[in-house]
Amino acid sequence: MKITEVSKVASGPNPHHVDARKVYESPHAIAVVIMLQPGESLKKHITPVDVFFYVLEGKGVVEIGDERATCTKDILIESPARIPHRWINESTEVFRVLVVKVPKPTEETKLL
Repeated sequence: MKITEVSKVASGPNPHHVDARKVYESPHAIAVVIMLQPGESLKKHITPVDVFFYVLEGKGVVEIGDERATCTKDILIESPARIPHRWINESTEVFRVLVVKVPKPTEETKLL
């Protein structure tokens, strides 16, 4: 058994310049916890694989393709491969989301 205390995982460098902690990686998938402070957002990007998001804390706005939705804790969102997407924290509270990429990407995410 492997137990990961997410708060002790260091945030890694990323093109969005936000708190992003890789909490799981295997040959088959990768999981990252992203924390957005009030007013922060991810840059619109395309991921080469399917992604699902699970909201851990707060309220955030997700844009996937031409769709936009406000999501709160305990909501799961699916984002198909190669569709532009991003998260925005328009609230006054911290927003945290678990990002799971399946299968593990073999090519880089593309910023738009």
